[in-house]
Amino acid sequence: MPDIRRGLPEIEDRARHGKLRRSSSLANLVKVLITVVLVVAISGTVVAAYAVWSVVGEAKTFDLGAQPGANALDVGAEQLNGELTILLVGSDKRKADSIMNDGEEGDRNDVNLLLHIPASHDSATIVSFPRDLMVPIPSCTDPDTGDVSDAMSSQQINTAVKYGGPACVAATITEITGMPIPYVAEVDFDGVIGISNALGGVTVCLAQPIEDSFTGLNLPAGEVTVTGVDALNFVRTRHGVGDGSDVSRISNQQVFMSALLRQLRSAETLSNPAKVYNLAKTGFQYMSLSSSMASLPFLQALAGTAANIDLSKINFVQYPTFADPDDPNRLVPDQSSADVLFDVIKSGKPFQVSKVGGAAVSSGTAPAATPEPSSEPDAGDSSATDGTAGAGDQAVTVLPDNITGQSAASETCSAGRTEY
Repeated sequence: MPDIRRGLPEIEDRARHGKLRRSSSLANLVKVLITVVLVVAISGTVVAAYAVWSVVGEAKTFDLGAQPGANALDVGAEQLNGELTILLVGSDKRKADSIMNDGEEGDRNDVNLLLHIPASHDSATIVSFPRDLMVPIPSCTDPDTGDVSDAMSSQQINTAVKYGGPACVAATITEITGMPIPYVAEVDFDGVIGISNALGGVTVCLAQPIEDSFTGLNLPAGEVTVTGVDALNFVRTRHGVGDGSDVSRISNQQVFMSALLRQLRSAETLSNPAKVYNLAKTGFQYMSLSSSMASLPFLQALAGTAANIDLSKINFVQYPTFADPDDPNRLVPDQSSADVLFDVIKSGKPFQVSKVGGAAVSSGTAPAATPEPSSEPDAGDSSATDGTAGAGDQAVTVLPDNITGQSAASETCSAGRTEY
């Protein structure tokens, strides 16, 4: 069926969602934690793997059921075999002993990040799915009660976890992407400030000041090191960036994630085993892991798999969407663009985004996100046609305009509020 929304005006490409519901100001704190977990996972340090092992024995685990694609590991394996796909789910569920327990109930997967490393282990892609995305949710089994939910044709993606835990979130994302997900981690928001402080703060670039009365964030333009509460509020803010929508917030978070990954990969961090150990241990002790992940051999092999990925080949992208014509506070998939994105991700071939998100701008000193295209297509590669650019001996797919993002090597700045 043709995508009838492809012709919608560009102004409708980003939904201006309504006011933040009661839990989102707290739920989005988890984005700092989930970001640190992700970038530590792909920072490629065996020290991090050993740090995680110190808490894995006590970690809460869950079963994903029959999931194809899990790696068979030999004892002492230095890398995983084949491709790797991990889903990171950020939940707003409160624990009874949580320092963030405000008495509210509920459980939503407000953060959904899909990390994919191809079999070549030479690149990585992290896809962010907006929490307001309307998607089909398959039938799922509640791991606590055994109740089986009916399949639903259209529900908000952040409700999937309440029907069947993290396994239901994985099944939902597999359904819309066609990618099997053999590894899942769920993260809560305890310990967020400690992680930020353990790193000594994250230095981000601001094209203009950010002033957000909703989060209390007030930051000047220029390079700013955010730590503690300011780091939390930087990734929480949506009213202070872009057009005030959740997709603008994701764009701003990509500025933060790329800066954080560059800092984690820096000599100053990697040469300090104590800092790496503390970061990894602090991050992973607030996670629940799928049983497929909860082993030292897996974590060691994960570190070895990601160790040599160049920053220019680690890409943060946002799942492409349109405004929902039935509800301006919701989003629907741009299926045509999404098909292009996941086809190239599954192929393992290089790609580049056409533009950064609405809440990010180039710092003017950013290294190239992908190899520079050659002046003429590679004569030996017939795929270097419309939508691709020749790059050395391999074509680079240029993604549709409705897919935004950046590489970890690209030095971008938060644009501040650009539309009202």
